[in-house]
Amino acid sequence: MSRTVLMTAIEHALRAPSVHNTQPWRWRTRHDAVELHADWNRHLVATDPDRRDLILSCGAALHHLQVALAAQGLAVQVRRMPDAENRGHLATIAVRPARPDAADAAQFRAIQNRRTDRRRMSHRPVPADHLRALVGQARRIGALLLPVTDPAMRQRLTATLTDAAHRQEFTPGYAAELQQWTHRYPAGHDGVPATTVTAAPVGLTGVSLMRRFPRGTLTQPRQSPGDGPADDDAAELLVIVTPHDDPLDWLRAGEATSAVLLAATGLGLATTPLSQPLEVEATRHALRWDVLHVPEHPQLVVRVGWPATGAAELPSTPRRDLRSVLLQP
Repeated sequence: MSRTVLMTAIEHALRAPSVHNTQPWRWRTRHDAVELHADWNRHLVATDPDRRDLILSCGAALHHLQVALAAQGLAVQVRRMPDAENRGHLATIAVRPARPDAADAAQFRAIQNRRTDRRRMSHRPVPADHLRALVGQARRIGALLLPVTDPAMRQRLTATLTDAAHRQEFTPGYAAELQQWTHRYPAGHDGVPATTVTAAPVGLTGVSLMRRFPRGTLTQPRQSPGDGPADDDAAELLVIVTPHDDPLDWLRAGEATSAVLLAATGLGLATTPLSQPLEVEATRHALRWDVLHVPEHPQLVVRVGWPATGAAELPSTPRRDLRSVLLQP
């Protein structure tokens, strides 16, 4: 197996979304395999005390890698959590002589187009068949995607998001982590640039579902007359849940997140991963028992909708150089 082929696939995997764009992964190449390792130095201790966000982010990168390899005509066998004595070794992806996964290969073009869109979305409803397609993507990976379409359930979910934001304001170190990852060096290759964050919309009447980042220069699309309050749009909220709540399930949830986001991008939808309610133990339990009423464990909320009319193309967020994320063979 050419090392160049594996390196190219890893470069595409680096486009995966991650909490605060920390990109908490490291990679090692073998003769015919790639190892994925967690980068514990990029753990957000106050924001993500359980390391759930970190491992979920690595799961998204793992799925991106599988998509990139499938697009090159390569089939893979994935061993997750392969080393019981090294919890940071999250997966080994071995290339195998077989037909690649066609569903993975079909998502390759969306890797370069996917963006996290924190802006107001369109008032155009998301078709039910699109939501069913996204549900199927999560199921294909081994997770469940639950659309929260009932108005009362949606209201309770919104309240849970607001409660999580309020609780984190009083978490020691949380504000410092936000400051650190939104004020990177000018030539930095990680973090959340101000160009991807919006201020609260003028005319906001309710609460914003977005995490309150300390700055933002991204402009909101202009509203058409009669569109209603600034915080009103037709975006749907979907929740990724898994049978259990351990690192293996977090990794699977990250893979499912990637599959859902890429599929939504391919359909022309805008997307926003919302991890805040899962970072606080109390709101995580509330989301499971008071909102969803399911035995499964919620891992991430995903907001999807049509981009608003006239919305400008979002800039690409920075990524670390390939050399900085490679481990020695």
